Amino acid sequence: MPIRVIAFDADDTLWVNETYFREAEEKFASLLEDFLPQHAIMKELYRTEIGNLGLYGYGIKGFMLSMIETALRISGEKMPIALVEKIIQIGQEMLGKPVDLLPGVREVLQSLQGKYRIVLATKGDLVDQERKLQKSGLEGYFHRIEIMSEKRTSDYEKLIKHLDIQASEFLMIGNSLKSDILPVLELGGYGIHVPFHTTWVHEQVDHEVKHERFFTAEHLEEATARIQSFS
Repeated sequence: MPIRVIAFDADDTLWVNETYFREAEEKFASLLEDFLPQHAIMKELYRTEIGNLGLYGYGIKGFMLSMIETALRISGEKMPIALVEKIIQIGQEMLGKPVDLLPGVREVLQSLQGKYRIVLATKGDLVDQERKLQKSGLEGYFHRIEIMSEKRTSDYEKLIKHLDIQASEFLMIGNSLKSDILPVLELGGYGIHVPFHTTWVHEQVDHEVKHERFFTAEHLEEATARIQSFS
């Protein structure tokens, strides 16, 4: 069957995201360097984030809470209130960041509009993702907007069912092999991986992906050219 629906991830596929988290981590680590070396602080923060995913999900608000929890643990719960205020400020600065579109995004969406149903399929905090989408000016390109708490095979299965298509008519484009590509391939869909220069450790895959319904593209313009080879 020909591809009828093309879904795009948002963070680090359409606009910059992970860069802001890395900058925030560095600021956070510098606040606590009297207690531990910065690399050890980063490790502790990551451990807290992973432990809290089931409670807070993905997004800046959960990240802020994980920073505060990590700081309390590292400081032996002797953290001054001024430090808490600085951590909250780091999070608020992240929420105020501009939505910086990646090269070619608008042109790619325009080129596909009318030829396919275009879907935004992203995960994260609902309010924050809606904020970024509104700021991006891209909302009008999408037939459906799906903001997920997770991107598992079952989540894509529900999305495909709602779209009233077969998995073989669905193509996902994103920067994460773990969240954007592998679950879709498992269902029988297509995937194009467009790597971003920075990937969160939790999203990294330690093996090479080879599949007849999969390509890696250096940028979104190359991804659109690859779509024709699937049809």
